[in-house]
Amino acid sequence: MLNEEAFSKMKTLAAVTLGFVLTLGAQPRPGVDPALAAMRNAKEKELESTAIIERKVMVPMRDGKRMAADIYRPKDTSKKYPVIFSRTPYNFNFWDVRNGLPADMSTELEAVKRGYVYVVMNERGHFFSEGNYDILGPPLTDGSDAITWMTTQAWSDGKVGTIGCSSTAEWQLGVAAQGNPGFTTMIPQGFGAGVGRVGPYIEQGNWYRGGAVQMLFIAWLYGEQNQVRPTLPPNTSQEDLIRISKSFDLAQQLPPVDWSKALMHLPEQDIIKAVDGPHGIFADRMEVSTGGAMIKRTPNDPAWYRGGLWHDNMPINIPGFWFMSWYDVSVGPNLAAYNYVRKTAKGEAANQQYAVIAPTLHCSYTRATEHTIVGERDMGDARLDYNELTYGWFDHFLKGEDNGVLEKMPKVKYYTMGLNKWQSADTWPPAGAAPMTFYLSSAGKANTLYGDGALNTTAPSSDHPDSFVYDPMNPVPSYGGNVCCTGNAVNGGALDQRKMESRNDILVYTTEPLKEGIELSGPINATLYVSSDAKDTDFTVKVIDVLPDGTAYNLDETIQRARYREGYEKPPVWMEPGKVYKLALSPMTTSNYFAAGHRIRIEVSSSNFPRFDRNLNTGGNNYDEEKGVVAHNAVHHSTQYPSQVTITVIRK
Repeated sequence: MLNEEAFSKMKTLAAVTLGFVLTLGAQPRPGVDPALAAMRNAKEKELESTAIIERKVMVPMRDGKRMAADIYRPKDTSKKYPVIFSRTPYNFNFWDVRNGLPADMSTELEAVKRGYVYVVMNERGHFFSEGNYDILGPPLTDGSDAITWMTTQAWSDGKVGTIGCSSTAEWQLGVAAQGNPGFTTMIPQGFGAGVGRVGPYIEQGNWYRGGAVQMLFIAWLYGEQNQVRPTLPPNTSQEDLIRISKSFDLAQQLPPVDWSKALMHLPEQDIIKAVDGPHGIFADRMEVSTGGAMIKRTPNDPAWYRGGLWHDNMPINIPGFWFMSWYDVSVGPNLAAYNYVRKTAKGEAANQQYAVIAPTLHCSYTRATEHTIVGERDMGDARLDYNELTYGWFDHFLKGEDNGVLEKMPKVKYYTMGLNKWQSADTWPPAGAAPMTFYLSSAGKANTLYGDGALNTTAPSSDHPDSFVYDPMNPVPSYGGNVCCTGNAVNGGALDQRKMESRNDILVYTTEPLKEGIELSGPINATLYVSSDAKDTDFTVKVIDVLPDGTAYNLDETIQRARYREGYEKPPVWMEPGKVYKLALSPMTTSNYFAAGHRIRIEVSSSNFPRFDRNLNTGGNNYDEEKGVVAHNAVHHSTQYPSQVTITVIRK
């Protein structure tokens, strides 16, 4: 999920993002760089000389609604071609109405030159596509209908491959599970919001983690839910649609929002309303919706299973080239989905699943440089030739070329931070993976970086619980992390956490300096034994690499809402004052090398806001409450209460 600015930046990802096209030689508006305008005009002219361009083609769906598409195909009409298909909620109007500029045509031009038809289509309810938008409603049928339409066109050879990152990827999994015979292969990238339930993860498309709401969706939906919007008569001709799009593009003109402040608003269900955002599926029961307001749903609400999400009871039997990144919002569920399809796909497809895991933020693959900086940490040279990887894949599966692409690629290509290099494996986790467990320990004063919290290989014999006060009106701010789409509220990536570790409501547990290096590549599972005087509260965990100079870089983070500790399919269970409960938190995952002299650290608290929403500690709905209560929380650690973190170590 990206806002329009981030989507524009993502254009550099080969064949992932979508083209802005200009028909006639444009004169840029005053203030626009003439050199940039000239370059883009030249690219447009090259495209026009290379491709047959059809804009604002209205593709019919089974219910009669029409989705707007732009189509680029080779001029040699004596042949039929495979299709590369991108479907998006974002704006790909060919005329940049605001700036009077054409846009980079590299994606479309490259596809056509390589012998493909390139089709970009807006999702239902966005821009020139008809109908109303529902993130969980029509994607399955619309995606399949679009593929069927493409395979029946005179220029199509009947094979369609999909590609995209974030919202141009998330729909692919659910549609692939429908078994449309024209859907030949997919390249989903940064696709977490398309994964509903898989393995230990019940996040319902990045909506939850551990039963807590991931607030990125609130900021994202502000610009995407648009049930009341300008529409055109259904009989508007293609010629008129093209002409109209030169004057306006039906884009919402929403004022900028300071999300660092806006997300503080209570009740949570009114956050979008408080910034005068549009009504829609976030907090309003709309007729189009498959299950009412999203914010009111529980993690296992039946509504999550009636829409466009992919779940692990939905078979995928086509080749997949899966792209992920360590600092994305849901790399754990993404890897679990990849592993599930490898295990369950039928026939050759089971052996035709490949993955790339980069050390970057959400959809930032091609922004890697010789010194890839993610947050504050230099990850080294994390570049890959994504253009050749994706077209090598498409040439093999869509054109049938025996180009050896599968023999050249490992099943899993992953980047290990700390080592700062790409590595290869046949499985995830890699061969040789083994668990290593560290137990939380202290004399009862683990608060802050300067406390006595420790991670040891054995559990302490007696319990000296670490207590802290969690005030939902003063939550621990999110600082760096594995995030997406929260506007200015959270800056993602690896940041030195010592700034945060001076807070008394953060417990800090650290190993002694390692005598030899350890490669952590795989799941990280945290189990805490906790107590509280509140009816319900949250517990958070953050995993950190501590350098010899004390710099503390975050690797991954998780949370667990105590009311769901017995499972999401059961009724909520409340806490009793003073009683100790076991919490198994939602798994984390990464690949990081802790060199000799480094230390492994975890932080424990009860908030990570606005990465996750605040638990108001009342035991109420949380989303409709304006006031919270202060919770006095504790983490217990002993042989009776073995609070622990288990990492996956690669032994080679």
